Amino acid sequence: MIEVCNITKRFGPTVAVRNVNFSVPKGEVLGLLGPNGAGKTTTMRILTCYMPADEGTATVAGYDVHTDSLEVRKRIGYLPENAPLYKEMFPLAYLDFLSRVRGIPTSQRKARVERVVETCGLTGVLHKRIGEMSKGYQQRVGLAQTLIHEPEVLILDEPTTGLDPNQIKEIRTIIREIGREKTVILSTHILPEVQATCNRVIIMRNAELVADGSPQELSRRATGTALLVVEARGPADEIRQGLAALDGVKSVTVAGAEDSFSRLELAVTDGKAVAERVFAAAVRAGWTLRELKAESASLEQVFYELTIGEKEEQ
Repeated sequence: MIEVCNITKRFGPTVAVRNVNFSVPKGEVLGLLGPNGAGKTTTMRILTCYMPADEGTATVAGYDVHTDSLEVRKRIGYLPENAPLYKEMFPLAYLDFLSRVRGIPTSQRKARVERVVETCGLTGVLHKRIGEMSKGYQQRVGLAQTLIHEPEVLILDEPTTGLDPNQIKEIRTIIREIGREKTVILSTHILPEVQATCNRVIIMRNAELVADGSPQELSRRATGTALLVVEARGPADEIRQGLAALDGVKSVTVAGAEDSFSRLELAVTDGKAVAERVFAAAVRAGWTLRELKAESASLEQVFYELTIGEKEEQ
């Protein structure tokens, strides 16, 4: 559904996107991650024909974003970070206006508007002007306008910015439902949102793509780092220092204490080998072990390593 091949975009001496390649099959929800300035928004703007790439090519549904931009725009629903809403209008009037802009035949407009109102849960606020709604409902209206023309692809840039936890959960549920039928690219800084809604993730850093895979695959590939959780009873400082001195332990984080047991999280190079060393150290020192388990790296850890950790090591 989407093919990106070696796209590069410069703004004067600054390279915003450099030789980026990826493809998105039909029906996939792709999370686009990266720190501020990584090139995420520029990439999405190229795909939506908002701006051209300086080099490379990109196609949406088989149409080139440069030579067939009108065909691409017909097939894309785009929600930028700040939804472009006419806040003095009522939702039905606004969505009817957008259906006219999109060239939807008169005979289909009413049904299309009713469908997106139901999909985005707007039935209870149709009597309010858009500007009188909460930020969460305004985002729902923004989502509705991206769906009005039944696009094959949705591109959503930070769709939950400024929302409270309940509103985030509601928007996340809507995106998951939409993702069952459409191809979605979702850019966000909220990593749990990616894990909850996306079946694939790409991570950008310094204008380049540095990782591509499912959240589970990226966790397994996290630069050889695994997480080992240890709960042990004994002198807290002695346990922390003893674990930090073991071969294969990169760092030790104290995660809390309960019932005289210290809970520590170890970033390790080999979970199984280090677990054996932890057990042996506990026997030698007379610590009581209550828990010793390996966990895969979280998406947050992967993101840190790929976007910040490498810089610190250098």
